[in-house]
Amino acid sequence: MSILNVIPMTILLVEDDEVDIMNVKRAFKKNNISNPLLVAHNGLEALEILRSNAVDAPKPKIVLLDLNMPKMGGIEFLKEIRQDPELSTLSVFVMTTSNEDGDKIDAFNLNVAGYILKPLSMDRFIAAVSTLNSYWTLCEFP
Repeated sequence: MSILNVIPMTILLVEDDEVDIMNVKRAFKKNNISNPLLVAHNGLEALEILRSNAVDAPKPKIVLLDLNMPKMGGIEFLKEIRQDPELSTLSVFVMTTSNEDGDKIDAFNLNVAGYILKPLSMDRFIAAVSTLNSYWTLCEFP
């Protein structure tokens, strides 16, 4: 049993591609990850969710982030949250198709917890999410 299943930690997925959103949801289901999953379609929507003062909405502690999005891309979003004292400690995992060295360097310079290339096959994608779940299981969150 993972820590995510013991503590219903909310996860924020920042992704503009509907197929990729469905793939993440499918991979969560296949890996028995039942945590609440919020979806934002770009960095601006993600910031709105994270800065919301809604009492009934638990704040996400983990963000799965695509880099190539409209309005506000992933690197710009990372810069914004790292400058915000209330959001700077979020654990962010980049899940992207970008294999550009510059994107990887920029992401790691902004303290991402991991950089994962989206696998082309669903089986590999499910395995990647399983690995993330294993990592989260070992982590202690405040």
